[in-house]
Amino acid sequence: MASSSPPPGPTHPPRRMPTPRARKVEDFSFGPWTITAVKSHIMPSDDMEKLASQLDIPQLPEMLFGQNVLRIKHSGGFGIEFNAVDHMKLVDNKRDLMKVAVSEAWREARAGSEHIHEVIKPFDWTFTSNYKGTLLKESVPLQMEETTELIDIEKLKQRERIVYFEEVVLFEDELADNGCSTLSVKIRVMPTSFFLLMRFFLRVDNVIIRVHDTRLYHEADKDYFLREFSAKENNINDLVKRGVPPRLLHDPNEIVSRLDSREMVIHKLKFPQVQTTNTDDPQKTHADPQKTHADPQETNADPQETNTDPQADSQKTDTTDCDSVEK
Repeated sequence: MASSSPPPGPTHPPRRMPTPRARKVEDFSFGPWTITAVKSHIMPSDDMEKLASQLDIPQLPEMLFGQNVLRIKHSGGFGIEFNAVDHMKLVDNKRDLMKVAVSEAWREARAGSEHIHEVIKPFDWTFTSNYKGTLLKESVPLQMEETTELIDIEKLKQRERIVYFEEVVLFEDELADNGCSTLSVKIRVMPTSFFLLMRFFLRVDNVIIRVHDTRLYHEADKDYFLREFSAKENNINDLVKRGVPPRLLHDPNEIVSRLDSREMVIHKLKFPQVQTTNTDDPQKTHADPQKTHADPQETNADPQETNTDPQADSQKTDTTDCDSVEK
């Protein structure tokens, strides 16, 4: 069975790219795994129209980053990636599951769209789906099975150096100024493991807050990923009655722990048998040297996503994001 051996760790973390106008690709190696982050511009309007037609959906998110992707690929060809287009393929294009007044405001705000005039039909304009990632099929794909094994949250909370961090935005929409719908994915690589979080966050003002989280965790000596999918949501009025401060309604990291769980699905993604070579080669355990020399402030996660204890900073020790592993 294929498994990852702990890489020695790079001497310098790779440079974090800001969201660019042109397409940018960054690779980071972790044993036999290559983590690829692609960032590009918003999908052009012509391409948006074509994709909407292909998906038979009246409208796509205002800011859809169709080329953006975060991919984890083994040298044997199998792996998983996260992208916006595959999420959109799972959005309900037949039913409006949010039958509230803001749906009319949404249509009025998009009155100039030819799709709205040509096809006035119900669909999920919040762009919600249960997308959990896309299994790569260049070789024998990962084998998926349900499991009761949970991601070791306590282990993730332990102080461990972060050798690579990246976040990729997949889409954003303001729901005609009635809230927001966003999808993004971020990953942290530690010396002996990596942890990924893809989060769909929906807020329909005065109506509902919904969070769909997909967590992917791998320890270097294991021959599988653990993938947890959770769906949480609450009516905003109920949250207000519970005493939740209004400011928290706009912060996904703060509000997620206060939402009621609606669904939890755990899968073990097992690696197929492959023959690997040179997985311990130092040349294959870190990013391109030309990408590794950067301002240290650009290599860490957001301050809210890492331990900001002054003593930890003085020791130059990054820590995992406890908010991101919040159950």
